[in-house]
Amino acid sequence: MSKERARQLSTAEERRETVLRTAIGAFAARGYWGTTTTEVAKAAGISQAYVYRLFPSKEALFAAVVEHCFVQVRASLESAAAEATGSSPEVVLKTMGDAYARLISNNDLMLIQLHAQAAAVSEPAVREVVRRGYARLVEYVRGASGGSEEQIQQFFAVGMLCHLIVSMGTDETDGPWMRTLAAGVTHY
Repeated sequence: MSKERARQLSTAEERRETVLRTAIGAFAARGYWGTTTTEVAKAAGISQAYVYRLFPSKEALFAAVVEHCFVQVRASLESAAAEATGSSPEVVLKTMGDAYARLISNNDLMLIQLHAQAAAVSEPAVREVVRRGYARLVEYVRGASGGSEEQIQQFFAVGMLCHLIVSMGTDETDGPWMRTLAAGVTHY
């Protein structure tokens, strides 16, 4: 086999990344229960059997997708913390919150988070990934911002409110109830 041909072949890790990227879109569109591994395999251009070689179950695939999304959130928060124009908890948390609001304007990532929270209720592996992901994020935000317990809780509460606001399409409604929910919350 020539060197050129060897370079063109995908490694299992590259295929795994391809499947993860493809699965994000599929799971975001149809959720954990509405997405089949056959759909993911077809969209990734591989066989369903190969999907199962990379991920032993649909639950494991979805858990990997959720973990991948937590990594993206963490990276976004880290970049924001590094770019904050001050070091007070308020400034760092505001900068991270703005970065998060921009990040979830990518609806796929936000939808994965919403679907993961729903699936965590009944799928133990997903529940564990969600717990670990939030545990790491809370500890990171606490350490990076130096914020109080109340400030950290407020940061995550506003993040969840952002999910609700974006998922309901605030751009499409202007009722007083929506203005109340969206007051002071930045979303893109």
